[in-house]
Amino acid sequence: MTETATAAGPTRAGFVALIGEPNAGKSTLLNRMVGAKVSIVTHKVQTTRARIRGVCMEGAAQIVFVDTPGLFRPRRRLDRAMVKAAWGGAADADIVVLLIEAHRGLTEGVEAILSRIRDELPRDRPVALAINKIDRVKAESLLALTQKMNEAFAFSRTFLISAERGHGVAGLREWLAGELPEGAWFYPEDQLADLPLRMIAAEMTREKLTLRLHEELPYQLTVETEKWEDRADGSTRIDQIVYVARDGHKGIVLGNRGETIKAIGQAARAEIAEFLGHEVHLFLTVKVRPNWLEEAERYSEMGLDFKDGEAG
Repeated sequence: MTETATAAGPTRAGFVALIGEPNAGKSTLLNRMVGAKVSIVTHKVQTTRARIRGVCMEGAAQIVFVDTPGLFRPRRRLDRAMVKAAWGGAADADIVVLLIEAHRGLTEGVEAILSRIRDELPRDRPVALAINKIDRVKAESLLALTQKMNEAFAFSRTFLISAERGHGVAGLREWLAGELPEGAWFYPEDQLADLPLRMIAAEMTREKLTLRLHEELPYQLTVETEKWEDRADGSTRIDQIVYVARDGHKGIVLGNRGETIKAIGQAARAEIAEFLGHEVHLFLTVKVRPNWLEEAERYSEMGLDFKDGEAG
């Protein structure tokens, strides 16, 4: 789109980075804002690896959300690359939204994030606070937390929201739209995300694996879409590879008589089909690659920079 005016006034466009600790609700908020599931949501930390962007229209404004990986203390190359990507997303954005959990408040992790915001972001960069999961605490606790957070940092605005239920999200979206710089839109009006469909489909399958499997394994696996074929009958055939680090992991993913991978495939196929709006034939293969966590190509597939994972 090239014109810079609509019936609703001049067009605005810009990037908004959602940052916070793991599980703060960033992916849920992004999906609520965009109105579609473009970022995977699970109960496990560190599930968002790539800087997934969701595109949201609000009046004459196009808000491009950068859903960054949760900020945590990195231990491995993959962790370091994820954290570097998160701060890169924040540094490049027009507006930053810090998301915290109402029932957890000003944690050590949030204090560490505030410290890096002070040190690494330009002083004129607007930073809004979104206190999420407000249904979990009483009103007086929210008031006290709001005061405490704004004493710790001079936020541009504070919003009380429930990303899961939608409370307060419209107000945040309207404020963001009004704060973005005037300019032409970056994407077509009907585009939801700038990730390739192949990567979105891989993320959806990885979500199902993460939900189904136990603690450690999800961080030892990745999913890649190997083939994508749009067929004449309107359906799509998708072939994906699940890479695991050890032979024992392969058995866990497959399950007894292949029951686990079959159930995961069915759930992923249904969600991908809903997202695409037509029938999908999904085929999953599990392969052992002991050193996939050290392969640059795997990082590129996840939208991360392999070099960012080097120990500093």
